[in-house]
Amino acid sequence: MAAPSESSADAAGDAALALLYSEPFRILRPARQTLPFVFASPHSGRIYPASLVEKSRLSALNLRRSEDAFVDELFAGAPGLGAPLIAARFPRAYCDVNRGAGELDPAMFSAPLAVAADAPSPRVQAGLGVIPRIVRDGAEIYRGKLSPDEARTRIEFLHRPYHLALARLVEETLARFGAAIVIDCHSMPSALAVPDIVLGDRYGASAPPALTAWTENAFAGAGFSIVRNSPYAGGYTTALYGQSDVNCHALQIEINRSLYLEEDSMMRRVCFDAIQKRLTDALIKLTAMPLSSLTRRGGLPLAAE
Repeated sequence: MAAPSESSADAAGDAALALLYSEPFRILRPARQTLPFVFASPHSGRIYPASLVEKSRLSALNLRRSEDAFVDELFAGAPGLGAPLIAARFPRAYCDVNRGAGELDPAMFSAPLAVAADAPSPRVQAGLGVIPRIVRDGAEIYRGKLSPDEARTRIEFLHRPYHLALARLVEETLARFGAAIVIDCHSMPSALAVPDIVLGDRYGASAPPALTAWTENAFAGAGFSIVRNSPYAGGYTTALYGQSDVNCHALQIEINRSLYLEEDSMMRRVCFDAIQKRLTDALIKLTAMPLSSLTRRGGLPLAAE
């Protein structure tokens, strides 16, 4: 992959951005993958380009309001159980990989885009496209319009490599086990008065009922309160990888930030390690799910019956 153009003001003299372009994600692999699960943390990236901070009307702390802080650490027990974990290093406020590459708002840019933009979706209109206009609490990120080149570079050097890597992990898992289960890991603000965990399976479209029920029981057994699909039913990742016709399933997990995070300061709570252990206990139960619960003769998904 070629390096971003040095004519871009952001690509020159921004050490954080150069680091992200060279390593936009990290994959923690088990010594040997023994489970048909792939864990993903798309919003826990916390390396903020200086160019983003300079162009933003928000403080560095307020820019982090969209970040699923430390979710990659909360789910770091997955590789020890036998499943890989991929985590984006760039922040959601800079590029949101739980959106399609075409979910762009042309009005954010100073000139026509050189990349294709889809018809405006409700998420884009709300300011939460692949290049967000607002942070999660609704505050506007930028002082002015962005260069069209930013859309191209963020998608080409951050969004695209992340999904290529995740797709490879899924393909490897399918080849090894005949099935793949993508667990997309997120956190949610406590201000919504949500329970401990929200499971999103797109109302059954991205995961069979057996998987969602097994996951609910696993987390309930670790002492978490659970609801399904409200207010989060799943996003781009679950839609993209939840393909029951090829025995690939996807489930989104949202954890209430108040359980582990001081939301005002975005610092770990003193109980962080205890919550991490409870989550790992839940993952042990989740990943013990037998493949026979998902498939039957000929490899057909139960959801297809």
